[in-house]
Amino acid sequence: MRTMLGLVVKVLAACAAAFQFLTRLPVPIQLQYDHALFRRSVIFYPLVGAVLGLLLSLTGLLLQGYGLPDGWLSGGIGSSGVIAALLLVLWVAITGALHLDGLMDTADGIFSHRSREQMLEIMKDSRVGAMGVVGCMLLLLCKWTLLQQWLTLPVGTFAYMLPLSALWSRWYMVVAIACWPYARNEETKRGLGSFFRGIGWRHLSIHTALAIALSLLLAGWHEGEWISSQALMATGVALLSTLLIGVGMSMYLNRKLGGLTGDTYGAMNEIVETALLLIIYLVVR
Repeated sequence: MRTMLGLVVKVLAACAAAFQFLTRLPVPIQLQYDHALFRRSVIFYPLVGAVLGLLLSLTGLLLQGYGLPDGWLSGGIGSSGVIAALLLVLWVAITGALHLDGLMDTADGIFSHRSREQMLEIMKDSRVGAMGVVGCMLLLLCKWTLLQQWLTLPVGTFAYMLPLSALWSRWYMVVAIACWPYARNEETKRGLGSFFRGIGWRHLSIHTALAIALSLLLAGWHEGEWISSQALMATGVALLSTLLIGVGMSMYLNRKLGGLTGDTYGAMNEIVETALLLIIYLVVR
């Protein structure tokens, strides 16, 4: 009984750690962070993505006036462009711009066209350069444009399919952590990405099973089925697209840097997430 209780506590702590690390959602639990807790927490990254996506999609529906009593925001608050902008602000706020920071640092380093050591030093710098700003602006512009298109979809499709992009992009971060080496040498392995060393196939198998289950649940929910043809297609397309884009990016960054870092994990999350917004939209519209 004591062993089972200890396991439950570890699982709940890992879930709370995932939400505390990846979001700014209030999780009022004091945790003792160590490498073991970081490794266990990655199992719940797909769940974090699903929750973030649901919060965004439900907020979008409310801003359009769905589900509110008569007279409350009747007809919504304005055009799809206004609603998409507000959703984008919420998206950045609830993630604390964590991955955008990684995207900017990675862009500054990679597009400096310096040596590997200099690129890694640039990525460690807290200041943001021109390439980081440009990269961030372009990505946010793409997200804003794609969110406008998502808002034109039927209510059920918008609410339950949009979260797939946030779910699978966070799933891939764990794949990248497990399958590619950490870029910094032994003397400098004090970056945030170093906390995740030791993630293996056990973590990957559990978090992949959770990602697939959540995808089928979300994609099939609006049709009233656990597993529908659209749910299977959306899940398969999301998984395959994530692997193709993510592996391509990982190979490129690994060649440039000799491995991956915490910043590159964030950059890959942002780019995969944005690409999935487009790909899944094209599949389900």
